[in-house]
Amino acid sequence: MTDLRRRQAPPPLEQPISPIPQFAGAQRRTLSKSWRPPKTIVLLLLALGVTGVYVYLSSILENIPFFASRLTSGSQNHQGFKKIRPHDESTSLPEGLVYGHADFQDGRSRTCRLEFAQPESEGCAWVNVNLGNGGPEPNLSGGMIPAVAPPFGMTRWTPQTRENYVSMCPYNQTDSKIHGLIGTHQPAIWMGESGSVEIHASLGRVITDFQKRGLPFKRKDEYASANYYRNLLDAGQDGKVEIEMSASSRVGHIRYTFHPTSATAKVNPHVVLQASRKTWILHGDQPDDKVPYLPKGHIEIDIGNQEVRGWNDERQDHVLVGDELPAKGFKSYFVAQFSQPFTHGAISHSGMIEPDVLKGDGEVLAGYVQFEEGTPEVEVRVGVSFISFEQASRNIDLEIPQGQTLARTSQRTRSEWAEKLDLLSVEGATPSNLTVLYTSFAHTLVYPYEISEPTPNGPAYYSGYLDKVVPGTSYSGYSIWDTFRAQSAWLILVAPERVGAMIQSMMQDYREGGWLPMWKNIVETNIMVGSHADSMIAQAMKIGVQGFDYDEAWQAVRKNAFTPPDRDTELRFGDREEGTPQEVRAGLTEYMKLGYVADDLHTESGSRTLNYAYDDHATSIVASLVGAEEVAKVLRERAKNYRYLYNSKTGHMEARNSDRSWAGSEKGWTEGDHWAYTLDVMHDVPGLIDLMGGKDKLVEFLDKHFEGGHNLHTNEPSHHIPYIYILAGQPHKTQEWVRRIGESDYNHTADGLSGNEDCGQMSAWYLFSAMGLYPVDPANATYVLGAPFFDTLTLRLPDSGKRIEVLAKGASSNLRFVKNLRVNGRDQKDVVVDHNLLSGGGRWEWEMKGDHQVWGM
Repeated sequence: MTDLRRRQAPPPLEQPISPIPQFAGAQRRTLSKSWRPPKTIVLLLLALGVTGVYVYLSSILENIPFFASRLTSGSQNHQGFKKIRPHDESTSLPEGLVYGHADFQDGRSRTCRLEFAQPESEGCAWVNVNLGNGGPEPNLSGGMIPAVAPPFGMTRWTPQTRENYVSMCPYNQTDSKIHGLIGTHQPAIWMGESGSVEIHASLGRVITDFQKRGLPFKRKDEYASANYYRNLLDAGQDGKVEIEMSASSRVGHIRYTFHPTSATAKVNPHVVLQASRKTWILHGDQPDDKVPYLPKGHIEIDIGNQEVRGWNDERQDHVLVGDELPAKGFKSYFVAQFSQPFTHGAISHSGMIEPDVLKGDGEVLAGYVQFEEGTPEVEVRVGVSFISFEQASRNIDLEIPQGQTLARTSQRTRSEWAEKLDLLSVEGATPSNLTVLYTSFAHTLVYPYEISEPTPNGPAYYSGYLDKVVPGTSYSGYSIWDTFRAQSAWLILVAPERVGAMIQSMMQDYREGGWLPMWKNIVETNIMVGSHADSMIAQAMKIGVQGFDYDEAWQAVRKNAFTPPDRDTELRFGDREEGTPQEVRAGLTEYMKLGYVADDLHTESGSRTLNYAYDDHATSIVASLVGAEEVAKVLRERAKNYRYLYNSKTGHMEARNSDRSWAGSEKGWTEGDHWAYTLDVMHDVPGLIDLMGGKDKLVEFLDKHFEGGHNLHTNEPSHHIPYIYILAGQPHKTQEWVRRIGESDYNHTADGLSGNEDCGQMSAWYLFSAMGLYPVDPANATYVLGAPFFDTLTLRLPDSGKRIEVLAKGASSNLRFVKNLRVNGRDQKDVVVDHNLLSGGGRWEWEMKGDHQVWGM
């Protein structure tokens, strides 16, 4: 979710295209001033002979995957970075150290001890956990953090360089101090934190205040990966503190190594645990509109059992939905256990220490424990639970039992990442491409995150809808307006074992809260518009995903389609409007009467109308699958309601008022404008072609859209747009623009995402596009063909063991146009393919050319 921004218009396709920034490894861009070699040098090179030149260039090519310098106007010069394979490294490392990941050119360390780079994994080695952490927050940042957790983990652990709240992440790569490590449940930069736990360690005087306890670090001392984090903090005259961290889904595993200034220095190491804190609530959508928020908390230091226990009730999004969904009993519990005995402890309120007080309740509450002088090392296991202290302890016993080494925790977590990431293999990709690919893959495997826990009676979870613990498997962090487009389809391919339970979790939300989720963060938050859970359910049912009741799913999506939300005729349901009932399809009352949502009655009316038309399409699919064909017919007709917004005089979609007058081209949109939303008819491109007066008219509009700089890939309504070209008979323009977006909006650095990641959707677009297709109509479980990015891409499907082999010789060398496609030996003529063709595996042979082709017309 990103604010609307305009970019400089790129050159039209008819003009020569200057190379798009690829930020490729071993690629240097020349300066604007060209250099012409003297003739003597040319003659000398010729004198080397054909064989010598061949040998020389072969050695260069082996080490530089993309060697040709490119002149790119206005682009940043990203130096090439080294490969990670041992035989490619010319520098020797200290004994016991290895290169844990590629050099991402950010000044951070890439070395770690061997045990933290095990098991070996090609995919893990290319994941840059800081990709997407750059850019000014919140809108120009990818909103990513260097988190340590397994895929879909309940609690993600990350170094904390700043306070986090709606519009701010806990880590920013421009900061120079670390204030602790945080176990976070903040699912996206524009969503609120829920029940975090913070831990910090230092030497000498105990400081619990967040701002004052921050310790400086040097970028070269920081190592970050998805399974292990390390840094060296400067505690001033008292010495240094090395922090190392790994984690399981519900337990953080931290090792502190203390380095006093001298062996004779008399300083006591200590560890601080923050139970509750001062944080912020955002009123509206502007980061400056924040007010203090003081959650309640509890902490107790148990010297006898050598534990620290605590909880807080922080839920920054609690203001968004009214008492209908109170989740008033929500608490996030933690239990911290230590490898060394602590001798002393106390609590603090608002940074003021209360000596010898071992238990407390209240706001801005922390506790600390102190260790003997000379204690060299302390490991801490912090279990987190939404159920109870006892469950937090149980989570420790099950996931990181006493005696398990930090290396073992790291290896188990890395194994989970490797199991998924190594499903993908690529040939012809530069180091930068590999970083984008595998980091994108990792980004798609974070949300939704599991919130159920392994209790003695089986899996259970805290239900914010019922405000109690109930049996079952559950997930949170559903950014459905974003992820229904492509991330949901990607998970069906690469994490099919999770998808049924994720849909079932949505069904539990329906039973407990009355509606399917829109944007669930513990409970519904009413963020974004539309009921796109309808699409996810239609997609899953059409593919045949099991694990949920199809008839119940039909009842849930039918309610979305025909039942307006409470107070629908009273409220406008503005973005982040507080205290409202569940929004679902706000404006459905007039949508069913007029055929559209009226701009004078509800906000974001244009976006709502077009989204509801798509949701009607999705719901009609569900209806047909359960045999409710009469209702399906009604919904298929309603899915054409997008036509009510087309203003033939302006050639754009436009919101309308309840008296059927036009509201104006700038009104009624969310995360897009009238350019993007004119093309937001993902389910009926033939109908859009007819509405606009034919294919030529649609292509003309698309040309103006792209060449005029209106395509903002930062926001999801633009993601399918380049694929419309091929549906309008212009395949080469789809192939061109998809490649250009992939090259210009993604790179391997902290600034490598053009907008917020949005729980994996930005990355899912890149992954599918690199394969040569995209789910333009995800509810229908189909894909529109584009063109692959690389010579060879293979994706192994975990449920069947089958492989999708994408062969496109020359694609890596900038051959981007398709002359022909053969799937399993047969010519592929249709540019829309069914999911079954993909899930069946097989060999996709693309014949690539450097000029426009007629295939796909």
